[in-house]
Amino acid sequence: MANSISKDIPIIAEAKIEVVTSEYSYTERDIILYNLGIGATETQLQWTYEGDEQFTALPTFGVIPQFSASSSLSLDWLPNFNPAKLLHGEQYLSIKAPIPTSGDLVNSARFLEILDKDNAAAVTTVVETRDKHSGKLIFENQSTVFIHRGPASASNVPPARAPDAIFEEKTHPSQAALYRLNGDINPLHILPEFAAIGGFEKPILHGLCSMGIAGKHVLQTFGPFQDIKVRFTGVVYPDETLVTEMWKVKSKVIFTTKVKERGVVVLASAAVSLHEIPQAML
Repeated sequence: MANSISKDIPIIAEAKIEVVTSEYSYTERDIILYNLGIGATETQLQWTYEGDEQFTALPTFGVIPQFSASSSLSLDWLPNFNPAKLLHGEQYLSIKAPIPTSGDLVNSARFLEILDKDNAAAVTTVVETRDKHSGKLIFENQSTVFIHRGPASASNVPPARAPDAIFEEKTHPSQAALYRLNGDINPLHILPEFAAIGGFEKPILHGLCSMGIAGKHVLQTFGPFQDIKVRFTGVVYPDETLVTEMWKVKSKVIFTTKVKERGVVVLASAAVSLHEIPQAML
């Protein structure tokens, strides 16, 4: 059983006091770059042409502004911390307000929870992203990293029936090279020799890119959602095909995403909360 160690150990309590802030300014160009990075096409003008009347960011754009803040929180306080043992395990994004197509944002990041189990640790950070001028909350992100290994998530288990919908999309050979321009410039996603050190046959696709593609599948199938959570369970190589299987359960869509060519599940324990339709619109 996992236990919170944040209340009893001074070094953990001290780490949780730290708050990292950062600013993020963006324009329509950044929105288009992100949308293209998760597979939007030139025919989907609402996502790729700033002059379109319906121009908007795909909802998972919300993971981008927070990146500089969350990645600046140091884990050096962890005993015997080895960055090579760190794995991005889960991501949760809540969209608190309509996403502006350009703006100036301020991020505030801190440690939310530290769990330990059998010599492993799961560290969750939370980042609030607000409009710099109005103070309005736009996004909340929670990222969980596992050191050694993390506790399994039992939430968002698909029902024991066939999926209500399946969406299939082939990624592009240059997908990782394009997506990294959104701010995640880890060489793991571009340098073959660096990927080889990590035990991969070639550079891998960003987990948050896979999350964005799957979120797009849910959006196109069931409509807008207000939050999304995934657990990263495998890697995707650019040019592979992602298959998202979806089950609608009341106002939630539970989904899994796998690589078609290898049959490997890469997103599990995943779900979105759909926007409720006002009664007057029914």
